[in-house]
Amino acid sequence: MDPHTLHRLREACAAEVRTVPGLETARLVFGDGNDQAPLLMLIGEAPGQQEALQGKPFVGKAGQNLTAFLNAVGLSRDELYISNVVKIRPHRVSAAGRTVNRPPTREEIVRFTPWLYREIALVRPAALVTLGNVALRAFVPAEANIGECHGRWTEALIPGEDGRTLRLPLFALYHPAAVIYRRELTAVYQADLERLRATLPNVASR
Repeated sequence: MDPHTLHRLREACAAEVRTVPGLETARLVFGDGNDQAPLLMLIGEAPGQQEALQGKPFVGKAGQNLTAFLNAVGLSRDELYISNVVKIRPHRVSAAGRTVNRPPTREEIVRFTPWLYREIALVRPAALVTLGNVALRAFVPAEANIGECHGRWTEALIPGEDGRTLRLPLFALYHPAAVIYRRELTAVYQADLERLRATLPNVASR
């Protein structure tokens, strides 16, 4: 893929975001990594504080967890492409007056999901790995739940601008931030990643 094509997509997305009241100065965080038809494209929910500051996805505490988990099963971030559904940091002001992260709203998810679909079409990964419910539901029915879908393969349906549907294998994982707050998920996450690693040759051979 011509890198300028992905750059133009970023610029077009940023231009649209600047037209939304309240988002005129929002920092756009697009995907990062191997954008030349990688084996896997990992997709999370939305950037947090560190991601907004650095302009890259998964560079905060959750990103450190993700990198450690990937390394443990022999996967390198340099070989993958990582992005989010929502491309700006959803935040609110706490009672203490601090700016803190919050879950993205339905409106934010709807606004950015078409941009994610275009990003996938340009990057052309062999398979998708979703991190958490928000990312999972961008590709499967809304009633799907990460608790039921984690650790196994399904099929992602990605609407194309030409009217055709792109079909890609999809493996669902919990969001790496979940392990920070629910330590009991550590073993589950490790087992899911081991299963992902073991089944990757089947994906690569398609």
